[in-house]
Amino acid sequence: MKRELSKCQLIERSIQKKYRKELWRPFTEAVKRYRLIEEGDRIAVCISGGKDSMLLAKMFQLLHRITDFPFDVEYLVMDPGYNEANRKKIEDNAALLEIPITVFETDIFDAAESVTKSPCYLCARMRRGHLYSNAQRLGCNKIALGHHFNDVIETTLMGMLYGAQIQGMRPKLLSTNFPGMELIRPLYLVKEDAIKAWRDYNGLEFLQCACHFTEKAAVSEISSKRQETRELIAFLKKSNPLVDINIFNSIHDVNVDTLVGYKTRGVSHGFLDEFEDEKRRRGLTGAKEIKEEVNENEQ
Repeated sequence: MKRELSKCQLIERSIQKKYRKELWRPFTEAVKRYRLIEEGDRIAVCISGGKDSMLLAKMFQLLHRITDFPFDVEYLVMDPGYNEANRKKIEDNAALLEIPITVFETDIFDAAESVTKSPCYLCARMRRGHLYSNAQRLGCNKIALGHHFNDVIETTLMGMLYGAQIQGMRPKLLSTNFPGMELIRPLYLVKEDAIKAWRDYNGLEFLQCACHFTEKAAVSEISSKRQETRELIAFLKKSNPLVDINIFNSIHDVNVDTLVGYKTRGVSHGFLDEFEDEKRRRGLTGAKEIKEEVNENEQ
């Protein structure tokens, strides 16, 4: 007689079977391609309660269970001031998915609401700081966040359209304020539509946005710009189905020689500096030499 699988086991099977191509393979590919997990790592998987972080936690649990590669995992939930219903939703989903969470509380929502200028920016900075410090307290050297493929391409395009800069989102970063700590994004190659399909297939319900600020406002400026960008990409995909892939690949293959200016390690560089260096290398040190070269080419 066949043993009946539990709800959690069915959810796990859907990740590794039904959605293997869309979820499991890109997850493990990102881990390998960007070297996100190293031997001896202790990783804090940060769970916000949304679909992305919950899936990330489940896939980390599966990977930890089946791999021979030695690493440890903590499942970290930060409560920035959720109402009772949202807090319970996270705890219930963690129990359903059999994820052993560690919860810590903060007053981030209250702090962010007390300022009128850039509350979302302040909230994000405070969240990141609390996650790093609590992960470090648990002996972790990395935190894993649930940013996915669509976050990457939307952020890239938003930087150009609204921030007047070409700026990507890397799959891993070294912490500036917490020495020895890293941030990794293992869902980097996973598309959001696949995550939604997995959620709906299993009849799961996760938090959408539990932020007090966006509860009180119709929509924040940042989320509206992101929505505009998301709609633009969807529109472009109608005539070019590969447009999302092309945006993603563009930040992997930047031709710096064609840029007018760029910044690295906090230092700005302009093409004129390199242009003058190239002139000197060719022995073209002034207008006279350039004019003579043009005349020679015309003969």
